[in-house]
Amino acid sequence: MTIEGPGDSLYSTEDDGGENGEDTGNTGNGSDHSPEKRRGPVVLRRSRLQEPTTTDQRLLDSRGPSDWVHTDPWRVLRIQAEFVEGFGALAEVPRATTVFGSARTSREHPEYQAGLELGAALAGIGCAAITGGGPGTMEAVNRGASEAGGLSIGLGIELPFEQGLNPWVDLGVNFRYFFTRKTMFVKYAQAFVCLPGGFGTMDELFESLTLVQTKKVTKFPVVMFGRSYWQGLYDWIRDTMYGTGKIGEKDLALLHLTDDLEDAVRVVEEAYQAWEDTH
Repeated sequence: MTIEGPGDSLYSTEDDGGENGEDTGNTGNGSDHSPEKRRGPVVLRRSRLQEPTTTDQRLLDSRGPSDWVHTDPWRVLRIQAEFVEGFGALAEVPRATTVFGSARTSREHPEYQAGLELGAALAGIGCAAITGGGPGTMEAVNRGASEAGGLSIGLGIELPFEQGLNPWVDLGVNFRYFFTRKTMFVKYAQAFVCLPGGFGTMDELFESLTLVQTKKVTKFPVVMFGRSYWQGLYDWIRDTMYGTGKIGEKDLALLHLTDDLEDAVRVVEEAYQAWEDTH
């Protein structure tokens, strides 16, 4: 066939048999006119010409090894998918506070009651409550928010010893990777409240402080709720870290230690107002 190109010059092709992408007989534009095969946008010639199967055949063939799903390139796609799912699910979330706390707190413990009251108080000021979606204190906060008519959000994580999202989560997303989950905790909140917890809570507490200190996120407060639990850590941060010059005065001021629910909610409201003024 003949194709008219720019400037009315004519380009001649001898074979039109490759328009479906598996051309095995076309001649190339090189001086040796060697046969070529097209694999999508890729052109194969000479020793690369011999391929036993086509791309479609390899895609549709269910046989063969499956270890490719555990390779890093495939993990990158899973990570990307988690970000897309998280951003899509949470994009329209209103003002929100992320609350951290222990999964091991029993429903009879006073800390569970504190979580219930905090969740309800956040709902009362029109603030969504974001937790890790698990049992214990997280469940209490979700339950308090949901029963008070607020938005209760749970961001779960795949772990060998936790039982999925608690029943008081209204909007939930499960994650495979901690770092994608942590991004959601930070991105959609205007304040953090830390109830008593273990290593996971400590991890979130200090990562939050680091992100604020290094201005990776807009400055917002980190509330340590429960003096009897947090006082020792707060004193060590003040007397040892600050006292020896490892952090500055502004860094210490990022922490707000309290036992009072109204005080904690006030800090959250002020943080949201400050965030709104800059957005």
